[in-house]
Amino acid sequence: MTASRKKTKKKSPNRRRVSVSIRNVAKRAGVSISTVSRAVNGITSVEPKLAKRVWKAVAEVGYVPNPQARALVMGRSRMLGLIVSDITNPFFPELVKEFEILAVEQDYEVLIGSTHYDPARTGSLIRRMLQRNVDGVAIMTFGIEGDDIKKLVENDYPLVFVDAGPKLPNTRILNVNKGEGIRAAVQHLVDLGHRAIAFISGPLYLPSALTRRDAFVSSMAELGLKVPAGYIIEGDHTMEGGMAGIEHIVSHAELPTAVVCSNDMTAIGVLHGLYKTPYKVPADISVVGFDDIHLAQFVLPPLTTVQVSCKNLAAAAVQALRAGIEPDHARAAQREWQIPTCLVVRQSTAIPRGTLPSRLRDAPSKPSSSRSK
Repeated sequence: MTASRKKTKKKSPNRRRVSVSIRNVAKRAGVSISTVSRAVNGITSVEPKLAKRVWKAVAEVGYVPNPQARALVMGRSRMLGLIVSDITNPFFPELVKEFEILAVEQDYEVLIGSTHYDPARTGSLIRRMLQRNVDGVAIMTFGIEGDDIKKLVENDYPLVFVDAGPKLPNTRILNVNKGEGIRAAVQHLVDLGHRAIAFISGPLYLPSALTRRDAFVSSMAELGLKVPAGYIIEGDHTMEGGMAGIEHIVSHAELPTAVVCSNDMTAIGVLHGLYKTPYKVPADISVVGFDDIHLAQFVLPPLTTVQVSCKNLAAAAVQALRAGIEPDHARAAQREWQIPTCLVVRQSTAIPRGTLPSRLRDAPSKPSSSRSK
């Protein structure tokens, strides 16, 4: 057969849509390109009725403003940097989620980095964020030293720190009341009857870990209680660190009746470590964490812990950044934000072993006898 076949050109599924430009919007709205530019960038000199017409045209033609072009016009990227310690710690994904929700609601994008508790990496992350022209950075690493940051940021650049930070012109601090939280945890245990209480800290090169340890020691002293040297163990804020810490504690000649942990991940490690021993929680040892991550209420037994609200912390961080970025912000002059803590009591704490109430609690119940008449 010599019949010729017509070749039909198939449309490629990967062909890009024809891009819609600002010129298309201007033509649709019947205004100049500069008017469209000023309207989509929120410049208030555009008459409201005209701005409404422009936005109607934007929706009709499917125009998506270029954020880089917008940044050039406004002098701002509307992007916030967020640096956290360890993205594998459930506290930080919860914090990132709340921060991003609030930032997007306020028309900001978020650039995220994780330091893995390495101060040198913190400096590298800030440098990269400055190169990306973020408007400000929230450094939520709970006590990273600021010497390298001073070298990187020598002008009036918005930075937000947790607990402590370098004294720079546009620096704001979020003060988490860790001392109040640790004090509440110790008081709760003492009220239950505990006197022999151990503590597993975070890595003590972090100022925040030192603060929590010192708050524990001072809280015990305020209540007239001494802490034997073997009752304070340095951990690393991980579950593995908690397991290693409790292994060391149970090898001590005098076993404590309760353990306070510097964070929930450590406390969960303690629960797991005790599971491999004859000791039960809370019958033999009570356990208290710090942070109140979402997982804390689902471990067995559910964990008593000091709550630091991720929502409150994220809200304060976004507000503090905006206070440094926006000159007309209502709280532009504020330099510190207070973040409260509170104790959440669950089933990992109880009266201590060996006390009369505990013996009554643990005593086997006797079946009632009946006499025949």
